[in-house]
Amino acid sequence: MKPNAAYRALARVDAYVNRAYTARWNPLYHSGAIAVALLLVLIGTGVYLLFFYRLGAPYESVAAINGQAWSGRWIRGLHRFASDATLIAVAVHAFRMYAQRRSWGPRALAWISGVALVGLVLLSGWSGYILVWDAHAQLLATEIARLLDAVPVFSEPLSRSFSGEYEVPNAFFFITLFLHIALPLSIGLLIWVHVARVARPVLLPARPVLWGVAGTLALIAVVWPLPMERAADLLHMPEAVGIDGFFSFWVPITRGLSPWPVWVAVLAITLLALAVPWLTRPRLQPLSAPATVNERACTGCEQCVRDCPYDAIEMIARTDGRDGSVAKVRSELCTSCGICVGSCPPMAIGPGGVTARDQLAEVRAFIAAETLTEDNVVIVGCAWSAARVEAERHGARLLTVPCVGAMHTSTVELLLRGGAGGVLVVGCPEHDGRTREGVTWTAQRLFQGRRADLKARADARRVRLVQANVGECARLHDAVLAFGADIDALNNLSEEERIDLVGMCRSNGSRRSEAGR
Repeated sequence: MKPNAAYRALARVDAYVNRAYTARWNPLYHSGAIAVALLLVLIGTGVYLLFFYRLGAPYESVAAINGQAWSGRWIRGLHRFASDATLIAVAVHAFRMYAQRRSWGPRALAWISGVALVGLVLLSGWSGYILVWDAHAQLLATEIARLLDAVPVFSEPLSRSFSGEYEVPNAFFFITLFLHIALPLSIGLLIWVHVARVARPVLLPARPVLWGVAGTLALIAVVWPLPMERAADLLHMPEAVGIDGFFSFWVPITRGLSPWPVWVAVLAITLLALAVPWLTRPRLQPLSAPATVNERACTGCEQCVRDCPYDAIEMIARTDGRDGSVAKVRSELCTSCGICVGSCPPMAIGPGGVTARDQLAEVRAFIAAETLTEDNVVIVGCAWSAARVEAERHGARLLTVPCVGAMHTSTVELLLRGGAGGVLVVGCPEHDGRTREGVTWTAQRLFQGRRADLKARADARRVRLVQANVGECARLHDAVLAFGADIDALNNLSEEERIDLVGMCRSNGSRRSEAGR
């Protein structure tokens, strides 16, 4: 599967942000975790505000909070700005999943639960705005009541509660407050469902990103204090009211429409969002089959279980008369990412057509077709990285893999033994890999002895890993030139100087690690 136009546009934006924050701290890569962190900020600030909120005098109590210059005002502002930032983070996260085609197949549950999460966040935000009971809350409440009156559910029209004939009862604010408190609890349960099919989910961003986002919002809340709209007056419909651009942008649009077209539009948007897993499912190419296990070759080392990013592999007792256990793939959870291919020393697992043995056959054909010398650098990368663009622009030798995480280290070793002066592995940024942990495991397999590791007989100085998406071609080109210069320097060393002492140490450390197991 190749990158689409949406991903290419996203990659260009990521490239600019990476220049400012580096790929490690790019907040766009942490959008989902940022949304969860902001939810915790909302809960914390909401608990504080709850101590000062009074059901019998909603507007007056919020005005009193806003009058607390050293505490209440900026905490209320942080609560408000964090809610807006949550929608931004959710929108960025959803677009990333869509652009990277990470929404269909076994990932459909995460997408569908994400759509439900957006709905709950909106409901929670609306209830919070109504609790203020100012002119904006009056406008929002009357418009929601008007739309709900078209649905034959309530025995009495809800709009009558806001006609001005009677005071709004305290029960209304009690129910609204109850929803505002209960909905975040429901959001927490849905987040659990959202990540249920993900191994080792990252629920909070890295600390610098977390404190950077929270600190920025707190600073905005201090220097830009929230104003108070005038109190709600049911006998007068407000004409000029400040509208929140994230939660109530739709109110000016729907006020001029009858309820049924609005409901039809809401239903159409919801169905379209829920249909994304089906709409993004590849149709122009056959789907990759789930991974399978060659039970005769499997040694039961459990490395594939540790490395699988979706908990799709489990160990079961052997049924062939041999002792021990054997890996089994749960096909309903397998995304055919191929991470298990790179994790298996005996090459016993992987999706059909991209197993380690298939890779070695492709490498042998590649070596036979190319004339490799010590001056040549071979780029190994996936289509979602900048590898293909670099090869097409500058004529570099390219070997493609489904994902660098699915690359078996024997592939790199065979390229070096086949005459290549160096192998440059190019993957997606670590915090934005389509297979989640592919680049992380690759780095550890190549340089840190993680199974299936690069053997000491391969000179690790002639191997380099670069993280660059399709929008970072210039960065990759600079890395290719620098790596080429390093290879030239190695080629000019004497025979004694060419001995890879680092590789020997790595081999000894790997043996000690194996003995410890």
